[in-house]
Amino acid sequence: MSAAMLIWAAAVAATPQAQVEAVMADSAAGWNAGDLARFTAIYAPDAVYVAGGEVARGKEAIAARYAKSFVGGGNARGRLSFTPVMWRPLSAVHLLHIARWTLTPTGGAASQTGLTSLLFERRKEGWRIISDHSS
Repeated sequence: MSAAMLIWAAAVAATPQAQVEAVMADSAAGWNAGDLARFTAIYAPDAVYVAGGEVARGKEAIAARYAKSFVGGGNARGRLSFTPVMWRPLSAVHLLHIARWTLTPTGGAASQTGLTSLLFERRKEGWRIISDHSS
């Protein structure tokens, strides 16, 4: 079996939580690399994002909300990481994930942290966020 087939087989066999953790890690890596498309690949085209009293509808609107911090091959807001808080399977194709996000700026400034409630849906392209409420 080829290496690609082994990786695919491992991903298929992984639990939904492990699959979601993998896409979240890739999204954070996109943020940290200054790659907006990679960061937002985790969102479904019809996703809804709620934060700071605002609602963004659709992946394009979510990307536009974040675009200003993606500059010079990085992210002006700092390095992003996620720490899982809890999981709740809702159905065979829906999973609620609550995580703590942390932004660690360069230059010694204080880190920012908050919580995010993410509703994931398993779609043909994999697990995608359909609702994101971050504080």
